[in-house]
Formats: sequence, C-alpha cells, structure tokens
Amino acid sequence: MMGLQVAVLCVVLFAPIAWMVMASLKPSTEITRFPPELFFSPTLENYRQLFGRTDFLENTLNSFYVTLGSTALGLLLAVPAAYAISWHRLVWPATLTLFARMAPGTLFLLPWFLMFSQVGLSGTHAALIITHTVITVPIILWTLLPHFDGLPRELTESAQIDGCGAWRILFWIVLPVVMPGLVVATILAFIFSWNYFLFALALSGISSKTAIVASFNFIGEGVTNWGALMAAATVIALPPILLTLLIQRKLVAGLAVGAVKG
Repeated sequence: MMGLQVAVLCVVLFAPIAWMVMASLKPSTEITRFPPELFFSPTLENYRQLFGRTDFLENTLNSFYVTLGSTALGLLLAVPAAYAISWHRLVWPATLTLFARMAPGTLFLLPWFLMFSQVGLSGTHAALIITHTVITVPIILWTLLPHFDGLPRELTESAQIDGCGAWRILFWIVLPVVMPGLVVATILAFIFSWNYFLFALALSGISSKTAIVASFNFIGEGVTNWGALMAAATVIALPPILLTLLIQRKLVAGLAVGAVKG
C-alpha cells in the first residue's frame, strides 16, 4: 500500500515536469495535440527560437544576477538577525519580518517605484536585488531559527570566556555547526527569489528584465507560442532542480535537523 502511495505521489509531482520537457522538444503543431504523443522525433527548434530570436539568454543572466544578489544580501542581513533573536529569546522581531511576506506584493510597488525613480535606480538590477531581499530575509531567518535555538548555550559561553567576540563566535563556531540549516535557507531563498514574478514585472527595465518575466512575451491575445514557452519554462526550472540535486544530502539533513530542533 505504501508503495502505491509513493507511486501516485511521484506521478503527481513529476508528470507536469515530464510534460513540460517533452513539449519543449516537440514541434509547435504537436504540442497541443490530445491525446499527447509519448513517442515522437525530438527537435531543438524551440530552443533555437528561444535563444536565437529573443534576448532570453540575457534575461536568464539577469535572473542569476538578481537571485544571487538578493540571496547574498538576505544571508548578510538574516543570519546575524536570526542568531541575535535566538540568543535573546525574542519573538516580536521575527514575527515582524513575516509582515513583509504576508502583505500582498502590490502594497510595496508604488512606494518602491517612486523611491527608485527618485534615486535613479528605476529599472536596474540593484532595485530588483533590494526588493527581492524582502522575500529572502524572512525565509532565511525562520529557517535558521530552529537550528540556532537548538545550539547549547555552553558552546558560545565558553567561547566568550576565551575572549571571542560576537562576530567571531558567529562565523567560526556557530555557523559551521548549523551549516545544514544554512544550506537549506540558501536554497529556499534562491528558489523563491528566482521564481518571483511581481516585483520583476513592475520594477525591471529592458536591460534588467528577468527570465520569468520574459517568458510571458510568448503569451499573446488568442495566440500562444507554446513551444517557446515550454522551452523557456524548462530553462527556468533547471537551475533550482540542479542546485537541489547537487546538495540533496545536506538539504535533507538540514530539513530533518530543523524539524527535530524546532
């Protein structure tokens, strides 16, 4: 019975991904055919169209710039904050960071648009990195809190007795111990920032448009280029999937430790 449940779960999870990849390798005339053909002659025409006739490669690089920048900035801000909140057993600062995630994204758009226009950052990578940091900070902070809460205080107190400052304790003693949780937080921040659409749609410019925004260029009124759209979706899905597979063991370990300590 358990094996049947796992099989059904795998079908539900992986069937859409398989359909997407197969559709990206089909001629446009065959993508919407029903029932779909499972055996066909694959073609790379959709990918040639995607990268040869559009700026999707540049858009994908923009996604990397924004995602890596917002993830790094989120780690820089959230890691010390999570450690301080855990050490002082505070609740309200962590809860306060959730307001940014619970509020609709449209709430921030007009103030940010006006602010970035005034300082000359409208349509730049910096504007998107700053706005996406609002997404990454709460994710990183709440992912790390159970790991920091599970650390024995004797570990840091003994380091304080030896004369270590707060920053040395954090970077040389605490972070190596909670590394699985840090890996999980980084991956989750990367995925959420990579896939976020609203801020990139409203605040990006021609030179900073991300891949997920550019993919919607293939959807028109009454006409959709399904081949290019499925190829774009496959390219967009590839980095998070590869990142997760490469560090799968640390990801599972970090989630398990966080669940037990939480």
